[in-house]
Amino acid sequence: MPKVRPIIEIDEEKCTGCGLCVPACAEGALQVIEGKARLVGEIYCDGLGACLGECPEGALRVIERPADEFDEAAVEKRQAAQKAAPAEVHGIETAPAPGGAMACGCPSSMARSLKPNAPTAGAKSGKLASSLGHWPIKLQLLAPQAPFLKGADLLLLADCAAAAYPALHPELLPGKAVALACPKLDDAQAHINKLAAVLAAAKPRSLTVVHMEVPCCKGLAFIAEKALEKAGVAPKLGRMMIGMKGGVLETENLPWESVA
Repeated sequence: MPKVRPIIEIDEEKCTGCGLCVPACAEGALQVIEGKARLVGEIYCDGLGACLGECPEGALRVIERPADEFDEAAVEKRQAAQKAAPAEVHGIETAPAPGGAMACGCPSSMARSLKPNAPTAGAKSGKLASSLGHWPIKLQLLAPQAPFLKGADLLLLADCAAAAYPALHPELLPGKAVALACPKLDDAQAHINKLAAVLAAAKPRSLTVVHMEVPCCKGLAFIAEKALEKAGVAPKLGRMMIGMKGGVLETENLPWESVA
């Protein structure tokens, strides 16, 4: 019969699936599955809570409840199996989920600054160079304390604008951090909360909203406005509107050189 002991509990409402908790658990008790952190087995959790301080959303806590005893031998066996299994990367389940969806995540343990190519790199070969300076880029996967966000010129970039604007890499991305989001299909309140956390922690030098001309996409400016109110910071603000044919239709108070 399970004994009452300390064990990790995950608040799924708060968890964004960022994956920061996964590498913090030396025993491998946590995985990101279907976009949420999961306890994969009670026997793998020692209940010491080494993962607690890694969660930016406060979704983890240690509670006491009936649970199977921690099994060190089982942990060693699991760790050995993980090293040999290509289907898992840093605790992120990559096997197909029911219905054909991929039960995978983008762990913030893989968050990194990139060394972007010079804007002219690849010109001789006729290939465009990437100006992306960091990873990840989706707003909900960004860790507010990421070094590449601190004091940055931050682009809040609509998904569709990234696809529509042909000069994204050579003209818009160089030297900037980016947070990619969709104001229509994503959870707007979740975006407000996450962007507010980023703004409060990183205190970017500027924030520029880049959205499409379609009305629903202009909701990205509303998300930015509410996040700024919640964060209580005042970076330089700018806005760009991209047309469906890829041109820059409007610019407003750009804190960096206009590309219009």
